[in-house]
Amino acid sequence: MRILITGAGGNVGRELQRQITELGGHTISALTQADLDITDFEQVRRQIAQQQPEVVIHSAAMTAVDQCAQEPDQALRVNAYGAQNVALGCAEIGAAMLHISTNEVFSGESNRAFLEYDVCNPINAYAYSKWVGEQMVREALTAHYIVRTSWVFAHGGNNFVQKILAAAAAGRAISVVVDEVACPTYADDLVEASIKLIATKRYGTYHFANDGAVSRYDFARYVLDSFGYTDTPITRIVKAQWQRPSKPPTYSALRNFVGAQMGISLRDWKQAVVAFAEKECKSAEH
Repeated sequence: MRILITGAGGNVGRELQRQITELGGHTISALTQADLDITDFEQVRRQIAQQQPEVVIHSAAMTAVDQCAQEPDQALRVNAYGAQNVALGCAEIGAAMLHISTNEVFSGESNRAFLEYDVCNPINAYAYSKWVGEQMVREALTAHYIVRTSWVFAHGGNNFVQKILAAAAAGRAISVVVDEVACPTYADDLVEASIKLIATKRYGTYHFANDGAVSRYDFARYVLDSFGYTDTPITRIVKAQWQRPSKPPTYSALRNFVGAQMGISLRDWKQAVVAFAEKECKSAEH
């Protein structure tokens, strides 16, 4: 299969390249932000037409949520219109598209995990831009997979897990909110599930996150304990004490119902953290 990856320099993009290469039998075109400006429609059309992929995995996005709050128009240009550009380019050559979205399309006002077709109600600029992107993909291209995920952590990335570990290693004070709940997701597991999904050719909306909901605080505590920082303290705070431009949803856990019916499930988030820690330690030894 010919596969084109946007956002190839990001956490998910790098892992996509690794796993697809290991599977073998596929031709990969990996485009970073430097290679492709997804807000430039003609450039996107030209690249897709030249590469002639059978599927485009669109992982490129503006993910700095606070920056999105400060630059909402730019967030829309990248996350919404950029996604539309890719979808229209796919439509022109008959390619499918897997578009990666977010748990933040939901308001966070719930007492249960959100299902794939629950009503979206984004409450911040990042979430709104991703929600608009979903609509634009659906309108432009029938052959689409929309994959929502949350709290992605990866090897070598600048994400929540890496920041917590860096702070612990440096002996810096750590404060983490207790009133923000979602599902941590190991990039390796997200990519594995997404590759399985593409093979099914069953288009639609999916929730791929590691199983189980947890607060930011408890997630951070488990990460530190898994890496041997059991004596490193974490100060409990609430969102009101952490002033920031963006307002994250309070409870935005995702439930993988649709994918599970097809046999695509992700392991428990604690198991994923342990696997992540083991791989990090092996990498450090070499």
